[in-house]
Amino acid sequence: MNKRIILTGGGTAGHVTPNMALIPRLKEKGYEILYIGSVNGIEQKLITDIGVEYRAISSGKLRRYFDLKNFTDPFRVLKGYFQARRIIRSFRPDVVFSKGGFVAVPVTFAAKRQGVPVISHESDMTPGLANKLSMPSAKKICCNFPETLKYLPKEKEVLTGSPIREELLSGNREQGLLYAGLDGEKPVIMIIGGSLGAVHINDQVRAVLDRLLESFDVIHICGKGHLEPSLQGRKGYVQYEYVDAPLKDLFAASDMIVSRAGANAICEILALRKPNLLIPLPKASSRGDQILNARSFEEQGFSKLLMEEDMNDESFLSALRELWDERSRYVSSMEASPLSNAVDVITGLIEDACKK
Repeated sequence: MNKRIILTGGGTAGHVTPNMALIPRLKEKGYEILYIGSVNGIEQKLITDIGVEYRAISSGKLRRYFDLKNFTDPFRVLKGYFQARRIIRSFRPDVVFSKGGFVAVPVTFAAKRQGVPVISHESDMTPGLANKLSMPSAKKICCNFPETLKYLPKEKEVLTGSPIREELLSGNREQGLLYAGLDGEKPVIMIIGGSLGAVHINDQVRAVLDRLLESFDVIHICGKGHLEPSLQGRKGYVQYEYVDAPLKDLFAASDMIVSRAGANAICEILALRKPNLLIPLPKASSRGDQILNARSFEEQGFSKLLMEEDMNDESFLSALRELWDERSRYVSSMEASPLSNAVDVITGLIEDACKK
């Protein structure tokens, strides 16, 4: 009889892609997989597109601030709990793996009530509210950063890093250069700001583009609606709104990366061993987790950090020059990191949970 696992997590791609990274290994090991996500979340398309069975449940956001939805969302969570309980009773999983997001809360609660072991994963430096609520239901809690361990119960903590999609590590440099239309004579910088891009970074890159192109070619993934038509066809510069399958080859073609500091994005960069400049979202635009993520990677020697409020033409160019000059030091630090084998470590925890 095959082992069975329920994967859950949603709300953002960051709550889904680590689950997707585990799926090929779980299939290799003979697991029957079911994914529980939200009704309208991004996770439904991502998961069904790779052929995994998907069940949607009701979910609501639990907020620390006043909002009229605070009066109705608890009922959505309660409804989601009973839906998850029915799915778990029907599917009879051996284990549940939760990547977080509010849709995971009723799933982990229902699993614990029915005696199904739960393993959860926290991407950011400090646990979000959904994962805090799920902690009592989990047997083990995985995390990306050494600094996160102090927020987790000692008997449950496991420092794993983030599961990385294996295909990202199989890129071909020549294919990437061909796709981008670059000749490879200059080192290549990739600027990537996430699925929506990063407007301030886009503007900064274009402000110094002439000077940048003196020494580098540039691959610029700028986000939906952020292409600059006047720069189309510029020698040494190529821009995309979004890149899917060819992304692995563009990574392989790149010698340095400029990125925001979302946990999954920087863990992918770590696994790729690419010297990188991190420009985290400022605290005014987030809960500050990207700043903490970037500082941790800077302290571990994996990344160079430039705060957005300190970014201008000279500081941006200077940071890139310093990163290039010291690239071998950054690569050496990344190669020494134990945090790039997360798929194997987490799969081992799942296997152990199934045996108990």
